Amino acid sequence: MSFEDRKECFLMSQTPTRGSAKVIGVSVAAAVGGFLFGFDSSVINGAVDAIEGRFSLGSFTTGFVVAIALIGCAVGAWFAGSLADRWGRKKVMVLGSALFTISSVGSGLAFSVPDLILWRILGGLGIGIASVIAPAYIAEIAPAKWRGSLASLQQLAITLGIFAALLSDALLQGAADGASNDLWLGLEAWRWMFLVGVVPALIYGLLAVTIPESPRYLVGKHLDDEAAEILANITGELHPDERVHEIRLTLRKEEKSSFNDIRGSKFGLQPIVWVGIIMAVLQQLVGINAIFYYSTTLWKSVGFTEDQSFATSVITSIINVTMTFVAILFVDRIGRRKLLLGGSIGMFVGLAMAAVSFSQQIGSGDDVTLPSPWGAVALIGANLFVIFFAATWGPIMWVLLGEMFPNRMRAVALGIGTAANWIANFAVTLAFPPLTQTVGLWVIYGFFALMAAVSFFFVRSNIPETKGMELEDMKN
Repeated sequence: MSFEDRKECFLMSQTPTRGSAKVIGVSVAAAVGGFLFGFDSSVINGAVDAIEGRFSLGSFTTGFVVAIALIGCAVGAWFAGSLADRWGRKKVMVLGSALFTISSVGSGLAFSVPDLILWRILGGLGIGIASVIAPAYIAEIAPAKWRGSLASLQQLAITLGIFAALLSDALLQGAADGASNDLWLGLEAWRWMFLVGVVPALIYGLLAVTIPESPRYLVGKHLDDEAAEILANITGELHPDERVHEIRLTLRKEEKSSFNDIRGSKFGLQPIVWVGIIMAVLQQLVGINAIFYYSTTLWKSVGFTEDQSFATSVITSIINVTMTFVAILFVDRIGRRKLLLGGSIGMFVGLAMAAVSFSQQIGSGDDVTLPSPWGAVALIGANLFVIFFAATWGPIMWVLLGEMFPNRMRAVALGIGTAANWIANFAVTLAFPPLTQTVGLWVIYGFFALMAAVSFFFVRSNIPETKGMELEDMKN
């Protein structure tokens, strides 16, 4: 078949068909793993102060309890790719669901700090698995024309998970008139904040059982007929047998793939792998999770009441959800690079506003306030940062990690990039509470602003545009 004939077939296969609804539905189901990701990321937000008081923790230990789940996330992300290649994408999704279910129950019933840490790590393993499998699965099953938008569903699910966690935290805190007070069955409200997580975890497991397996995995297991059927019925592929053949050719190149495939001359790794790692780290070093893990504590520390702090956190999460739709609508129209560049500029402005505002705080200890108009400026700056992050760096980083690597190295490179993201997340989360008390919020947010500026120049110099490209066409 000539190039022009193949191009025509490709364009025909990307037009809306009855399969469009199916592939969207399947992608939504897979992206529920992102919901767990977001829920776990923020459910601790409303419980931090209560846990600190219940177990008499210092600032470093508090940060460690919050952050330790991220080590589990990094480990889960590291092994998710190899497990998915061995067991299949669906079974690994079910494993992630089971781990998070157990973690939610254990965390809610924790009787000591070591006990709570154990369950947090276990939940982190499940979330790390889900964070890798969902974007990889969507990238493998989605047509190229819609892959960016469908992969952005992962980030939308994350933002919805954050919103659900912060909203449930606020409702439970309000019902008990304080996160430390008893609510139902003699359990404090903060414990119910964790227990609620059982519901989305079980839903994720049930959905994972119902979706089809990845065609790419099936071809790798020599189940070509099943793969072709899924390509035809789910993705709307007009020439599924030819697509299976293309996948087969790329898999043959990967049959002897290993960690050696990502090794290169740039500090031991291929340049594209370093690009993925640095991009994943920068997404965390701009400080997004300092807001979504500690926003309630943050706003209380500058004079907001507990109710005001919870309400502000919920409003921020609503903005986060809303702006993610911008990425979904424009990622396949504008492209990845332009969105990331615009996001870096907007994040810098918002973070700089917050840093300047926090430098104006007066008082000390528990008696701290932001004088007028700096309280309003801090809120505007923080939410401006969230707006630009949610519309760009939040979802686009995950889209690129799922598609930017050549097939022969995708599984290993994606796992490394995701693990780097979790490790950077851990570092920021662990350092935030003690640094707040030592160097101050304005220095921390000044650093976040600096990282946003760095991210602009990094994208301009290193990030390739992958809009509209098939996974099989990705090069070093």
